Amino acid sequence: MTNDNALIVESAISLLLLLIQVPATAILFSRLLKGPRRHPPIEPQQPTLELLGRVSIVVPTLNEALRISPLLTGLSQQSYEVREIMVVDSKSSDGTPDLVKASQQKDPRFRLMTDDPLPSGWVGRPWALHNGFLYSSEASQWFLGLDADIQPHPGLVAGLVKTAEAQGYDLVSLSPQFILKYPGECWLQPALLMTLLYRFDPAGINTEQPERVMANGQCFLCRRSVLAAVGGYSSAKSSFCDDVTLARNIAIQGYKVGFLDGAKVLKVRMYEGAMETWKEWGRSLDLKDATSRSQLWGDLWLLASVQGLPLLIVLTFLLIFPILSYPPTPPLLLLGLNLFLLVIRFAMLIAIAPSYDRTNAKGSWLFWLSPLADPLAVLRIFLSAFRTPREWRGRKYSAEL
Repeated sequence: MTNDNALIVESAISLLLLLIQVPATAILFSRLLKGPRRHPPIEPQQPTLELLGRVSIVVPTLNEALRISPLLTGLSQQSYEVREIMVVDSKSSDGTPDLVKASQQKDPRFRLMTDDPLPSGWVGRPWALHNGFLYSSEASQWFLGLDADIQPHPGLVAGLVKTAEAQGYDLVSLSPQFILKYPGECWLQPALLMTLLYRFDPAGINTEQPERVMANGQCFLCRRSVLAAVGGYSSAKSSFCDDVTLARNIAIQGYKVGFLDGAKVLKVRMYEGAMETWKEWGRSLDLKDATSRSQLWGDLWLLASVQGLPLLIVLTFLLIFPILSYPPTPPLLLLGLNLFLLVIRFAMLIAIAPSYDRTNAKGSWLFWLSPLADPLAVLRIFLSAFRTPREWRGRKYSAEL
């Protein structure tokens, strides 16, 4: 192939990539521009008397003995706004119930119950939460679902309820501060998180389209009356991302749903190391259970265009092609666009740094190299997008889900 023919082919490929990437870049930029209007992070607050007994907390558990203790301690530090703390255990075999019983001896608000056998068509987590909702006190005005891996600060519940009532939310969930410990996860986890940040509005922005609502079941506050109106967790019973599925179903009914920054009020230690993060978190990040097929394909296109391809395209130019030989035509425009996308990516890394606790992390400097893991993170979303999990937290599920 002559040099002229090679340039023609390279220009054609560059034009095709530009046609794919430019619209996606415009969508990403439109979302990032909303950032300055976001609601500030939730702050811990002291309760006031009108909050007395307003909240029932439900925690689903299955073999959480190694990580539930910080949650139990943190919940004991919440004040009189919490009426009850129900731990719904799915027959743990590792001593989780014993830890809950020990907390119950110190704080009578704790209640331990075992959910009924898992019915056909239900995933374990929404089933446990649904049971907790059914047996929680009807005198509580708010239902708060919490995961066993979070570490709540004192004043979390009061701050969350006060914000929800002041802003008129019917449902509000929080993004946490993530605790990192090992080198691999310092590198991979932020890249996986970025797949969410690229697809949805920033935390603290009220999303008007119900199908684009984001939620986090690790800290999920809903008015009890609203949850009753939609049948508890039944509309998300078969979803492996029940938090997003339920939040979108509630938004479709016309209720106000919010997703706010909770980095100042709760931390979370999700998975141990890069391999567990890749396996466990990666298979639910696609959110396919809460998303139409067309939206799923649109999200995959967006992620490939603005997160997966930029690093690969820039490296291709730098390592293979002599840049200075290119005239100011499509190849250079493509290079410029992808350099711009990489600049945005590193700027977003700086923006999300407060959402990470790397105090005791080994190899914490790898956090700043996480953009190099972006193609891998996007690949993980593609791999999980069309596969239904058959095992989750030790439970096995049939192909009927």
